[in-house]
Amino acid sequence: GYVNSNVILCVAMFVVGQALFETGMANKIGSIVTKFTKNERMLIIAVMVIVGVMSGFLSNTGTAAVPIPVVCGIADESGYSRSRLLMPLVFAAALGGNISIIGAPGNLMGVNVLQNLGIKTSFFMYAPIGIPMLIFGILYFVFIGYKLLPGGENVAVAAVEKDAKKQTADVPKWKQITSLVVLILVIAAMIFEEEIGLSIHISACIGACILVLTGVISEKAALKSIDLKVVLLFGGSLALANALDVTGTGTLIADAIVKLLGQNPNPIVLLAVIFCVTCLLTNFMSNTATTALMVPIAVSLANSLGADARAVVIATVIAGSCAYATPIGMPANTMVVGLGGYKFKDYVKAGLPLILVSGVLCMILLPILFPFYP
Repeated sequence: GYVNSNVILCVAMFVVGQALFETGMANKIGSIVTKFTKNERMLIIAVMVIVGVMSGFLSNTGTAAVPIPVVCGIADESGYSRSRLLMPLVFAAALGGNISIIGAPGNLMGVNVLQNLGIKTSFFMYAPIGIPMLIFGILYFVFIGYKLLPGGENVAVAAVEKDAKKQTADVPKWKQITSLVVLILVIAAMIFEEEIGLSIHISACIGACILVLTGVISEKAALKSIDLKVVLLFGGSLALANALDVTGTGTLIADAIVKLLGQNPNPIVLLAVIFCVTCLLTNFMSNTATTALMVPIAVSLANSLGADARAVVIATVIAGSCAYATPIGMPANTMVVGLGGYKFKDYVKAGLPLILVSGVLCMILLPILFPFYP
């Protein structure tokens, strides 16, 4: 499982993404928001757009972590409440992860399963669902969500902001520019994979090697950026998925769910059940682990109905990222608990409606864009 092309792609993108954080380029991109915001709502829009787009191509956790001190600083200077800004920020990182296949490790798991079924995939396979979800997520927070968040007093993080600036203050400008250029070229190579005849995992590896060889990021920093827990989980999940398939366990679980739903269940109902079960699990388990567990079962369910697997796989992967209802649903949620002065109930109040919005969008768009019986 560990020599799988998608595992290699995941590892390479950890390095490419980390270079943007190490050089401070990600911080610079995040700070652009200060130039275009005149009120709290505009700031929410700017933060969510920038974090959401960046998250489509970088680590969700890293993309959320970098702007946190920047946003805290803006809130302190402007008098805006951090609690109204930080939760939209981390949720945007999760929503943006559904833009491309490299947005989150779970996305690649879905791609891998579909490739094994002989179904063609593309770099922006999730975008037709992910982009509307990000847009609706932003609209939700601007008009409804921010009202559900507490307006608590700000907690001082001047030291955090100072450290973030100090760490990247001495980085040469050419390193910052190179990290951004390499990322753009890698993404371009992935989009035009067929035209240039280079597999996307090879493009990512070339980008990672260039960044290390030119000294933009050190070997030590590159190795440290690779999240071994994710890699081990990803590689191991491929073996687990294969075992569920070969032994018939996936089919057994799928048959049990189909029986509960009655004979010839409506595919939409099946899609809704998969989405709800995955959402429930992901709010208490690792997103990647939840996706690894549920994708093979989703495929077995699709096969049992003789339906195209794309809709159920995409629904499962997207549901695996909907960890909005608890502070432990994803690392980024936990990061802002203290800074935003949040309580468990705040995540439930603001997160559950967003999960419902995401679920409804999926139920409407998936059957249209990826028909069950094409």
